[in-house]
Amino acid sequence: MRSPRLAALELRRFGRGKLPRAALVALLVLPLLYGALYLWSFWDPYGRLDRIPVALVNDDEGAKAGGKKLHAGDDIVAGLRDSRTFEWHEVSDTEAREGVEDGTYYLSLTLPSDLSRRIASSSGDSPEAGALRVRTNDANNYIVGQISRTVFNEVRTAASTKASRSFLDKIFVSFSGIHDKTVTAAQGADKLNSGIGKAEQGSKKLADGLEQADTASGKLTQGLAKLDAATGKLETGSGQVADGTQRLADKVNGVYAKAGPFLRTNEKAIGDTARLVADSAKTVGDNLDVLMKLAPGAAKAAHASSAALDHVYQARCEDAPVPDPACPELKRAKTAADDVATVGDDLDTLIADQRGDLRTMRANLKTLRAQALALQQRAPHLSEDVSDAVRQINKLNSGAHQVATGAEKIHTGLGSAHTGSAKLHKGIGTLGSGADSLNGGLFKLSDGSEKLAGGLHDGARKIPDYDKQDRDQHTGMMADPVQLASHDLHKAPNYGTGFAPYFIPLSLWVGAMVAYMLITPLNRRALAAGSPAWRIALAGWLPVVAIGVAQVAALMAVLHWGIGLQLLHAAGTIGFLFLVAACFAAIVQWLNARFGAAGRILVLALLMLQLTSAGGTYPVQTSPAFFNAIHPFLPMSYIVEALRRLITGGGLGPVWQACAVLAAFTAGALALTALAARRRQVWTLDRLHPELSL
Repeated sequence: MRSPRLAALELRRFGRGKLPRAALVALLVLPLLYGALYLWSFWDPYGRLDRIPVALVNDDEGAKAGGKKLHAGDDIVAGLRDSRTFEWHEVSDTEAREGVEDGTYYLSLTLPSDLSRRIASSSGDSPEAGALRVRTNDANNYIVGQISRTVFNEVRTAASTKASRSFLDKIFVSFSGIHDKTVTAAQGADKLNSGIGKAEQGSKKLADGLEQADTASGKLTQGLAKLDAATGKLETGSGQVADGTQRLADKVNGVYAKAGPFLRTNEKAIGDTARLVADSAKTVGDNLDVLMKLAPGAAKAAHASSAALDHVYQARCEDAPVPDPACPELKRAKTAADDVATVGDDLDTLIADQRGDLRTMRANLKTLRAQALALQQRAPHLSEDVSDAVRQINKLNSGAHQVATGAEKIHTGLGSAHTGSAKLHKGIGTLGSGADSLNGGLFKLSDGSEKLAGGLHDGARKIPDYDKQDRDQHTGMMADPVQLASHDLHKAPNYGTGFAPYFIPLSLWVGAMVAYMLITPLNRRALAAGSPAWRIALAGWLPVVAIGVAQVAALMAVLHWGIGLQLLHAAGTIGFLFLVAACFAAIVQWLNARFGAAGRILVLALLMLQLTSAGGTYPVQTSPAFFNAIHPFLPMSYIVEALRRLITGGGLGPVWQACAVLAAFTAGALALTALAARRRQVWTLDRLHPELSL
């Protein structure tokens, strides 16, 4: 009997009765339990993270930055709520800690009280990094903790970027300020250059002036030497004057001690006497005027009288015959007249000779009269005036002593000035040398300031002057300078699509494994009939292949229309899975045919080895060396890689390689099964009495 017919007979056996039919349905549905249910449960977990309860603690107290209020915590909370990443519950820190501990919340995110202050410190003298605190509990769920680290890294990056934008915006604003200040500095440097040029000219004049000052200071030193000698004499003379005024004061004070009481008691008598002196001076003056006028006439009159008396005397006494009895009296009269004439001549001569003195006397008499009248007027206050005079003399004496002391100090000071002028002369000479050096330095400085001004103008042109649009553009770039230009060549739309290449072959292997629990790997009828070994192998393989094809059809229908799995190469995927089902059926058949009951354990063990080394979840390179070593020698490694290309896209080279590997495994397994069938046609004691039966 041919193998296809034997296979058909084996399948028809499942149509006899309810239980076999139910078993056949179970065989068809069983891969769905592994494939469809697993993928359904894992289909899009990241799309449902908003159902995960997470505690959110916002203790941020805010801060001030650049004169503006900063609430980084509130901004982050608003962003988290908008993102709907998790199911956020705003609670206190205590509630968050207890909730994570007892499983009410999978994790917690705490925004500390100093978050805004630390972010604001980025523009100050002592910048500090802000810290977001995440509390997880792997006893609740390990995967959620891993997901949260990724999500919160994005939150941290977003917060850091926002803080950086604020900080960098101030920097770019500062650039504009620096540009303006540099322009101002360049303009100032221009003025400085002009000023230094004038300073250089001034320093030249200063050097010339100091040279003249050096000559003048030499003369000053000589002059001060002479003045010092003169003040020495002044000191001596003022000392002598002070001694004289002291003697005068002593004498005046001594006299005043005696005359003062007299003046106080005789002021009226002094006044009357002064009045009498004034009147007498006036009378004498008036008579002196008369004397000066009448003196010449009196001399003439005296001579005339003398001549008349002489004539009378001669006539009466000498020529008269009879002398007159009055001759003696006439003679005495004649003598007296001669004497008067002589006196008149003498007086006239005296007045003529002393006329100037008489005029002086007359003027002095007027002065005396005026002074006497003044004395009369002051007589009632004469005591006070004398007292004032004494006080003035004492002040004069005190002033003289002060002058003497001052002269001594002047002499001492001029001695110091003379010494200082000598030092000044020397210093001016040194200063003159310095002024020459200053002039040379200012010349160099003028050249340097010109270069400085030019450099500042060049620098101002190079420093950017950003407007608001430019600042926004540059701040955005520098706050997040490296963008991830992600381009997924063949993107899986969701988590389930990414894991489908791993769970689909798993379900088909389980389907083949269960199928050979119900179908014998070697057809008994063919064994009993002594059919060829290869026909026996095909007869046991083809029914399971048929069931595998049905399993593929049922599984892919549910995955595509029920769950939503999209296949880039649908027909190729279905055809490839038919080949997978045939290969798995051949391998499971051989293990059961060759090892009997122990083969079922080997089938399960081989499944475990393939699942751990196929790289269906993490890249196989992340697994221990053992799994990397067996990876190339197991069919599921190639199946997973091929299904990824068939479902999501990419080059089909791995698909053709997998087809070749599966064909080789299928042919090899069927050959080994045929060999096992030949051995089974020979009965042994082990077959009659097996050690283990399942």
